[in-house]
This record gives sequence, C-alpha cells and structure tokens, in this order.
Amino acid sequence: MSNAKSYIQSVEDDIQRRDPDQVEFQEAVFTVLDSLEPVLEQHPEYIKANLLAQLVEPERAIQFRVPWQSDDGQFHVNRGWRVQFNSAIGPYKGGLRLHPSVTLSVVKFLGFEQILKNSLTGLPIGGAKGGSDFDPKGKSDSEVMRFCQSFMTELQRHIGPDLDVPAGDIGVGGREIGYLFGAYKRLNGYQNGVLTGKGLTFGGSLARTEATGFGLLYYTNALVKAQGDTLTGKKIKVSGAGNVATYAIQKATELGAKVITCSDSDGYVYDPSGINYKIVQQIKEVERGRIKEYADRVATAQYHEGSVWDFDVDYDLALPCATQNEINQQQAGLIAKDGAKYLCEGANMPSDPQAIATYRKNGIVFGPAKAANAGGVAVSALEMSQNSERLSWSFETVDNRLHDIMEDIFEKSEAADKKYHLDKNYQAGANIAGFEKVAEAMLAQGLV
Repeated sequence: MSNAKSYIQSVEDDIQRRDPDQVEFQEAVFTVLDSLEPVLEQHPEYIKANLLAQLVEPERAIQFRVPWQSDDGQFHVNRGWRVQFNSAIGPYKGGLRLHPSVTLSVVKFLGFEQILKNSLTGLPIGGAKGGSDFDPKGKSDSEVMRFCQSFMTELQRHIGPDLDVPAGDIGVGGREIGYLFGAYKRLNGYQNGVLTGKGLTFGGSLARTEATGFGLLYYTNALVKAQGDTLTGKKIKVSGAGNVATYAIQKATELGAKVITCSDSDGYVYDPSGINYKIVQQIKEVERGRIKEYADRVATAQYHEGSVWDFDVDYDLALPCATQNEINQQQAGLIAKDGAKYLCEGANMPSDPQAIATYRKNGIVFGPAKAANAGGVAVSALEMSQNSERLSWSFETVDNRLHDIMEDIFEKSEAADKKYHLDKNYQAGANIAGFEKVAEAMLAQGLV
C-alpha cells in the first residue's frame, strides 16, 4: 500500500470512528478522498501537513433551535444548522435547505461538496451549507415568514457580507430569501450582500433563478463537445420539476435537444413530443401544484407514479435534478440499457457510489454535481460582486459570465483528468482541480 493510500485510509478511519452515523457525509468525503491518491503521491507536503484531516473537519458547525407558531396557534420547534466548512479561499458561501430530510450529516455532506464546487468556479468563495428540518410544503406564507424570522434571529449572529453569505437550496426560493433578508435587515441594518438569491428590487441578480439549470447545460454541452458530439437532436431524461430542472429543460430545448421527462416526489411525466417548460413553470412556480397536472394539460403526455429512473425508454442523455441518492445501481444499469451515453448531475450527489461505478463500467460519460451544478453558486458570487459595486448587470452580462465559468470548470476537470491519466474520469478530475487550489491556500496560511 502506498504512503498516500494508507494516509487516505487513516483519515477515512478517523471519520468512521468520530461520525459513525453520518452516512451522507461519509459518502461525499470518501468519494473525494479516494480520488486524491495521485495528487498526494506528487505532493508529500500535503501528507506531512495532515491536510486531509483539516479539510474534512468543519471550521465551525452551529446547531440551534427554531421555535415558530402555526396559523392555528400551535407552537413548534425545528432544528437549524449552519456548517462553515472552509474559508481558505474566501468567505463561506453555500445555500440553506428546508426539508424534513435535513440532518447534520446532510448539511456536512453539502458543505464539504461546496468547498470544491466553489473552488472550481475560480471565484474567491469558501464552502458552507445550512438549513433546517422544517418543511415549507403545505405551509401558508405567514407560517413560512414566522419560521424564517425565527431562523434568522439566530443565524444572523454567524453571517455577514465578508464572513458567510447564505443562498437558497431545496425549499428556499425567492419567498424564503425575502423573509430571511427582511429579518436580517431589521436586526442589523440594510446590508444587501449578506444573502444571495434576493429579489431584483433589493439587490438580486438577473439570471440567478436560471443559473443552476442553465449552467448545467453549459457544462453538459462542453462535455459532449469534448467527445466530438453535439446536443442537437439528443433525447434527454430529466428528473425533478423545481428550479434546476425547469431551467435545464428550457436551455436544453434552446440548444436543440428534446427533454422527454420531468418528475416530482409523487411521480413523473413522459412527453415524447418534448416537455414544455413554460407549463412546468406555471404548475410548480406559480400554482405550487404537482407534476401530474402536466398530463392533464398536454395531450401527448403520460403520468406515472414512482421514480423516473425506473421508466424504460430509449434516450441519449440523463440529467438528474431532484435530490441526493435518487439513482441506485439497478437504475444506473437501466440508464445504460436504455442507451444513454452521458449523465450530468444537476442535483447534489444524486447518484450513489454503486451507480457511479455502473456508469464507468458501461462507458457512460459522467459529469459530477460539484462541477455540473456549480452555476447557482457562480451567479451567487456574481450577485455579491454587483452588491459590492452597487451596480446591477444585464441578464446577458451575467449569462455570458456564467457560460464562461461553466466551460472553464469542464476544462479544469478535463485538464486534471489528462494530467493524472484518469481515462475520462471527470469526477476525479473535478475533485482534483477543486482540491489543489484549496490545498495550496490552506498550506500557505498555516494552522488557522
């Protein structure tokens, strides 16, 4: 066993000993660490400084209670978290997630991924994540407002424009960011750089809503082009019907592809004529309805309950845009059987490790989440720049910057893949490219 491999194993053993129940966190960390062996072999100074042990331990993990009152007068208490993982290259940056599945393990996995994702953007932002096990689904605007105000009462102690700048994630859209910003402003005065994903009337950026979905397609287009192929005429299976999926469908259609599915937690719709993203927008963003309503409005569409990844149909490219671990080994096998040549992740860690191994085994070219879905945080950082300048850039300016950033992320991943002879393993390439920048910054700054 090489020195690098034994060092990685010792760090992984320590994580299992310290955090034995944090399954999501372990999955995210081990996937990254296992890909860093060639880097550590070339940089023994990283081992000497015990850099990995520092990288996998958050600089700060905050847990707090969030009491709030529902419209019927009942009092409730949820848990809130903010994990400030790494600030080596800039202030903490990462979203807030509101969903019953949120735990410390989930927040740590997301925060760890955010370190490398933010590094890949080339922008000066560190990694963090936060959220609560509160479920905004089915709650009134007043209930969501009261929760957000209570959540921010504690969170505001730990964030600031040059310290930690949260954004949205699952369950946190424009409505929630507005309530959170209003609560922060009341306690600290108007500081429009403290949150991103804000409304356009109080410091938000054009193209922020579209950023993750558009960015996913800019990355995917670069990946496909690198294989000597094109998106034109490709049939695409998309999961999800939220922000990422909706704008991924829009941009894929604009680039000449045909998206044939989208889904929510109940089931999925299949439309062989191509999903109409405007109808999905109306159902999910305006009416806050369920995706099955799409089939009621579009004659060519069919609705089915269950996972879209269990649906057997021929297609060329998969874009999972729903949630973590939505694709398992068996479903990955079906993706290969159905003829998909490419898979790029719009959600955070939607493929489990066995699924990823199945992609590699079947020759599916894989674009990992930390690279493919970095468009959201990239435009969040561009929103921070606009706030600092007291300026608002045009949609075209932001979109062009996003396009360049996403192509650059693929190029960095591809360069690392070639440098370390990884055989088109763009997941390992992204891990290495993101890690090398953070590692050099950490080494330069010493034990801080």
